[in-house]
Amino acid sequence: MTLDTKDAPKNRYADAPRAADFTIDQDWASYSAAEHDRWDRLFRRQQEVTRNRASKTALDAIAALELSASGIPDMEQLSDRLEAITGWRVVPVAELVPDEVFFDHLANRRFPAGAFIRPEAEFDYLQEPDIFHDIFGHVPMLANPVFADFMEAYGKGGQRAMQLGQLHNLARLYWYTVEFGLIREAGDLRIYGAGILSSPNETVFALQDDSPNRVGFDLARIMRTKYIIDDFQQTYFVIDSFEALLEACYKDFGSVYGDVKGKPDLEAHEIAAGDDVITRGTLDYFHKRKAVR
Repeated sequence: MTLDTKDAPKNRYADAPRAADFTIDQDWASYSAAEHDRWDRLFRRQQEVTRNRASKTALDAIAALELSASGIPDMEQLSDRLEAITGWRVVPVAELVPDEVFFDHLANRRFPAGAFIRPEAEFDYLQEPDIFHDIFGHVPMLANPVFADFMEAYGKGGQRAMQLGQLHNLARLYWYTVEFGLIREAGDLRIYGAGILSSPNETVFALQDDSPNRVGFDLARIMRTKYIIDDFQQTYFVIDSFEALLEACYKDFGSVYGDVKGKPDLEAHEIAAGDDVITRGTLDYFHKRKAVR
């Protein structure tokens, strides 16, 4: 899905032949020893930092899908394990794909994952999602049957959102759940969003820093809320369960779109009337960076 990335580094798959659905040959044998080692170091670091912070659902799936096996995962083999659990497969792509292609993949239980791995110089942060972000961050949640259904429904809803000119509203739902969502679990807040799960710094920030707001999930509220693409999030939305997320979203969004269309957008840091405020952030981190005005 297009998420407004700019100046992303060119990767070695950029010129690879691609099918009509933008998939490519992962060519697993072409990864170098250094690239496999990079995956292993990324995995070890993130496995440690997500312990006691990530949703048990994600942690259990990481083990079940054998993501800890040495080296970059072979997407074909990974897909066989995932398909046996929820019917989803992971398909390699060179880069972010057009929205209509992205939605078609999701609607047919295929997750398009970048095949390239970040260069060593961008070990801690890169702008375009790479294989570590997509596999470690996104794929484990697809092993949860309820979340897997939510992702399929999201894909099917994407085509209608494009027709109605409301894709920006639907993209915000993806951003604040699939990428940066938190969940109440066993009395604590835990991480399930891929953008947090794959980032050591945001894993800690999202749960433990006093700066961000943490607000209970509200579909229409999220669809009105802008988001940050190049820094930590100023607000995180919290679901009570994956079942509750699916129930809130497994419906025709026509009336929701109609409701939000006539209302102004909310800034990423705003607390709105009616919010279920779990934590009102100090915004100190963002004030220091002059990111809130």
